[in-house]
Amino acid sequence: MNKKLALLSVSDKTGIVDFARGLVETGYTVVSTGGTKDVLDRAGVPVSSITEITGFPEIMDGRVKTLHPKIHGGILAKRDQPSHREEMLKHAIPPIDLVAVNLYPFARTVEKPGVPLEEAIENIDIGGPAMIRAAAKNYRHVAVVVNPGRYGELLAEIREKGGISEKTRFRLAVEAFSHTAEYDAIISSWLYGRLEGASLFPETLVLPLKKVQDLRYGENPEQKASFYRAQRILPGSVAAARQLHGRELSFNNLNDLNAAWELAREFTEPVAVAVKHTNPCGVAVGKDIYHAFCRAYEADPVSIFGGIVAVNRQIDVPTAERMSEIFLEVIIAPSYDEEAKKILMKKKDLRLLEAPLSAERDGLDLKKVSGGLLLQTLNLAPVSGEGWKNVTKRQPTQEELADMVFGMKVVKHVKSNAIVLVKDGRTVGIGAGQMNRVGAAEIALKQAGEKAAGSVLASDAFFPFRDTVDAAAKGGVAAIVQPGGSVRDQDSIAACNEYGLAMVFTGIRYFKH
Repeated sequence: MNKKLALLSVSDKTGIVDFARGLVETGYTVVSTGGTKDVLDRAGVPVSSITEITGFPEIMDGRVKTLHPKIHGGILAKRDQPSHREEMLKHAIPPIDLVAVNLYPFARTVEKPGVPLEEAIENIDIGGPAMIRAAAKNYRHVAVVVNPGRYGELLAEIREKGGISEKTRFRLAVEAFSHTAEYDAIISSWLYGRLEGASLFPETLVLPLKKVQDLRYGENPEQKASFYRAQRILPGSVAAARQLHGRELSFNNLNDLNAAWELAREFTEPVAVAVKHTNPCGVAVGKDIYHAFCRAYEADPVSIFGGIVAVNRQIDVPTAERMSEIFLEVIIAPSYDEEAKKILMKKKDLRLLEAPLSAERDGLDLKKVSGGLLLQTLNLAPVSGEGWKNVTKRQPTQEELADMVFGMKVVKHVKSNAIVLVKDGRTVGIGAGQMNRVGAAEIALKQAGEKAAGSVLASDAFFPFRDTVDAAAKGGVAAIVQPGGSVRDQDSIAACNEYGLAMVFTGIRYFKH
């Protein structure tokens, strides 16, 4: 054998032939296992079988092939320790200098609908992680490669410097441990989901997330940020969206984009949602998407400037022309008419994203706190008005009930304390993130002005006092929808009866912090 030995055993064969050929050209002997060896043999790359080292055949349908002292001894031996060198000589263990391994495609396997448990189990790699971890542990003497994207730079370093530096080996080792950690996290998460009686909140939470990109900065220029994507990407999520045009998305763009898109997904009828700083500033339904967008714009033509817009229908030419008249940061839609796309692409900085509409939603919400993580289920139950209770003398009209449902869909996505004023399927005033409920109502009423007359007021939580009803009546509100449940509910009911307002209790609170 030549002085240096490389062991190649990869599931992802991308670039492996050129890498192996380059290693041979630079003085390495290459040894390999079944599938990888077959690929190299067919390409005419000189390669030996792993059995030539172990003296033992691959057994049990390939389940056992590299789990052998001559392999792991060759990887783990400390070359600068005399006792290790003596044992290698005694047992005829060749030193393995480079290990290129990537793992059975477990994630790809379990993405298939209805994949049987046994098929998933068979795609759990055992020997691969063992070799990767061994090589990474012994990085001072062994280079470990798990990412085919590294092959070119490693060959370049070998050719230029005659070998792979310890600095590079350490970087590769860190990447290798991350690779096996991600692999184990995916397996653990998938299997846990099939455990009978499994809690939504496991004792140990593992989150296999992959970096999509580094962002220019975080919420502010002095903060650094990156965007990570879950291993299983839900088709209708922001993480699954495809950017068609415009500058790179920022941290705030992505955060606002998610807020806009999740609200748009509450509706089945054509809807347009405009968002600023994660709060909706204009939401409207319409007979078509052009009509919906125009109404959402008219809801708050000031705040929509520089905002994020989400719609749940294809963007057509009239809508694109109207959108192009306004300064917007991002637009997300299920699709774009080709001519509409050309119109919007004339604005070079406008980011256009396309995401499929899907009924499947992410059921969990995570919030970071200092030193830990909060995890909760999302309230994904559709807002329909079913089970709501009228509590006042005046019954709401059918139009008011429709606006109540619309209003509560919007309230779900407004920071608490939240008050939303709605009229004819359009927001006319939004009070978000206030320290008290009447303050939120006063902001919404001031924003609505004369449009508040005859509107419906939706609240994310109950009224502790009648002051919100007093403010609403003074502003011209005709009906109120709120969860109810305060010990002073009767005060608010009495106030509504005094003013001739209709009020409905939903029994469901929608705090958003």
